[in-house]
Amino acid sequence: MRLYRQGDSGAAVRDIQDRLSGLGHDCAPDPRGTFGPETASAVRSFQESKGLATDEIVGPDTWRALYEAGFRLGDRLLFYRRPMFRGEDVADLQSRLNGLGFDSGKVDGIFGPDTEAAVVEFQHNRGLAEDGKVGPDVVTEIRLVTRGTLQRGREAVREAEWLRRLPPTLVGSRIYFDAGCRSPEESLSTWDAASAAALELQERGGIPVLSRSQDTMLPARVRARRANRMGADIIVAFQTHDIESDGVFFFQTSHSTSHAGELLAKAISKVIGGPMAGRATALLRETRAPAVVVSRTVLDPNMGRAVVDGIELFFAEAGDQPMKDR
Repeated sequence: MRLYRQGDSGAAVRDIQDRLSGLGHDCAPDPRGTFGPETASAVRSFQESKGLATDEIVGPDTWRALYEAGFRLGDRLLFYRRPMFRGEDVADLQSRLNGLGFDSGKVDGIFGPDTEAAVVEFQHNRGLAEDGKVGPDVVTEIRLVTRGTLQRGREAVREAEWLRRLPPTLVGSRIYFDAGCRSPEESLSTWDAASAAALELQERGGIPVLSRSQDTMLPARVRARRANRMGADIIVAFQTHDIESDGVFFFQTSHSTSHAGELLAKAISKVIGGPMAGRATALLRETRAPAVVVSRTVLDPNMGRAVVDGIELFFAEAGDQPMKDR
């Protein structure tokens, strides 16, 4: 899709404004159909709420988040299909199921096979038809059962156990290095950092995996699927930016936080400096292993090697960290 920003106008901008306003991000006093400063401010506010890059531009990621945010649990029939259902309603469902002890996997807002299995298990437990479909009967039952305080989700318990079993050294660990490639310029600088990190990790006894070759540019979702397929222990992505400040980002939404990802981000930040924050970009959202994104204006081999120091610190410290309550 094309990018929409300040100065644009038309029916598409009007649709964006309507969706933003419906989610509580008012675009007034900008005229309907005109992308003015108030619409840009509303876009930024929405991006901040969803853990997206706050560039005030409506591109594919922001548009997808706007569309998905419009669904509430019960608005539509949910079931496992291809392409999979995505949205706020799915994330709410996953969070409730996990809190009840029915393991739907990562609370990523994507209705995949793990979510279907958790729905069937819930239906069996409650004496409902075991068809894996979330219609009015299932939604009503889930809401009745979850009126009280939910327990910590199964995904958080699983992550805590993973941290407990983590060895104190990165030797033998499979680390997936992702080199962002949203532009030719980013592709070059992230490759320098990722390839240097891979060589450094190999010298220290780890097993590096690169998300792409030097001369290819793959979509983030494709690179995320490859990380899952390769069975990575942790994922470290590199990206450049023009607007945001430097940072190290881990997966976080209003429904879920990756505690392991947060600890990894903290360890890397200790070494390379800069803040850390929760985000819900495609790579963080769609990968199963703990993941972080290292975002810098400039990336080079020295940064890649420093990140490996941060990874080593994570392995040394992670097992001693207390698990956060939800």
